[in-house]
Amino acid sequence: MTSIQLPSEATAARTLNVVKAFEQAVLSRPATQSTIAILGFSFAGSGPNSAMAFTTLKGWDERNGATAFSEAAHAQEQMAMNPEAETFSLIPPAIDELGNSSGFTLRLQDRGGKGLAELKKAEAQLLALAAKSPVVRNVYVDGLPDGQMIRLNIDRQKAFALGVSFEEISQTLSGAIGSLYVNDFPNRDRMQQVIIQADARYRMQPDDVLALYVRNATGGMVQIGEFVQAQWETAPLQLVRYQGYPSIKITGNPAPGYSSGDALNEMERLVRQLPEGFALEWSGGSLQEQQSASEAPALMVLSMLVVFLVLAALYESWSVPISVMLVVPLGLLGAVLMVSMLDMQNDVFFKVGMITLIGLAAKNAILIVEFAKQIHEGGKGLVDATLAASRMRLRPVLMTSLAFTLGVVPLMLAIGASATTQKAIGTGVFGGMISGTLLAIFFVPLFYFSVMKVVEKLTRKRS
Repeated sequence: MTSIQLPSEATAARTLNVVKAFEQAVLSRPATQSTIAILGFSFAGSGPNSAMAFTTLKGWDERNGATAFSEAAHAQEQMAMNPEAETFSLIPPAIDELGNSSGFTLRLQDRGGKGLAELKKAEAQLLALAAKSPVVRNVYVDGLPDGQMIRLNIDRQKAFALGVSFEEISQTLSGAIGSLYVNDFPNRDRMQQVIIQADARYRMQPDDVLALYVRNATGGMVQIGEFVQAQWETAPLQLVRYQGYPSIKITGNPAPGYSSGDALNEMERLVRQLPEGFALEWSGGSLQEQQSASEAPALMVLSMLVVFLVLAALYESWSVPISVMLVVPLGLLGAVLMVSMLDMQNDVFFKVGMITLIGLAAKNAILIVEFAKQIHEGGKGLVDATLAASRMRLRPVLMTSLAFTLGVVPLMLAIGASATTQKAIGTGVFGGMISGTLLAIFFVPLFYFSVMKVVEKLTRKRS
């Protein structure tokens, strides 16, 4: 999706020229199938200076490796050379109905009652800070820009002296400049409306407005310019409130190499540098991400607890599950190192892989611990049982782990649709399986021996 925003005074003709230039730049790409542009509409607001384009790409087999991100970046680069408009090419949101695009969305709020002018200064300061930050990019105000307006200052006392009521002034201006519905009339078996409005050439300039006449209380006609003065001023075309506070909607994206969580933390850091009285609130998908970010550690702990309870029920013991669960951090360590070495993001798909590793790492430990427990219960000493189980289960551990590790290699090397998702899951699981397998061979016997020795000591003390 591409948002095209011209200055507030721009006409529809200027907007159309920019849209044609955008269409020419996009349709020349071999990966583009079609694009449709809507003038006068955007997610930020409506007006002759706004436009919205929706570009459809060809199927994966016809793109030659082109992705939505690369095509959006190319469109952004091409339109950056057009000084007529601000153009932002965006990816649709990851979750439907949560925001209008990918990236982050926040509301800069005036919680201290500073006023619109100070809010605009804070907005400019925040955008300047974001432009210097290496963590975020394409940070912009998702709204209509301020524009020139004509303020009509009405001298009500003079109007009253001339016998002109404020209602008559308002009705005359509304009807002449805008339009005024009068009534309906039948025409060829159809009811049609009677709407009055001044002809275009009589409402183009401020002097045309002041030349209008309004009826006074005695039935005479008085020119509006007798008691009205016109002046130009810059004013907002859009006033937005969020949770009751005056606010400005700001949108952006994380820079390459940074996750969405890094971008959220960076924007919070930048907002803290603003004057007192201004704060941010997240909205859309960013709000959901912010609320769910604190749930990830709890989810990992809950997953480990479930595995522990299942093992406790299986072996009817607390000591054996503890020796099995001690190997889980070794697998998670390899996943983190693998992702860090490849400079990948710590996203939700990586967390899915981490939860998967909890069961996979525990599986390797179970293969050794279970046999060690059986041999020990058969009468052998703890050391001999542990060493015997390690030798017996070495080949099964390596075979099963190697088979699964090689099975996720296609995920690491994925291309095409959902390649990013597959790489995030596959890379973490691959690294975790390597470390979880190699380290488990040496540490699982040690963990089992140490835990069982502690259990034996506690048992003797109770006796």
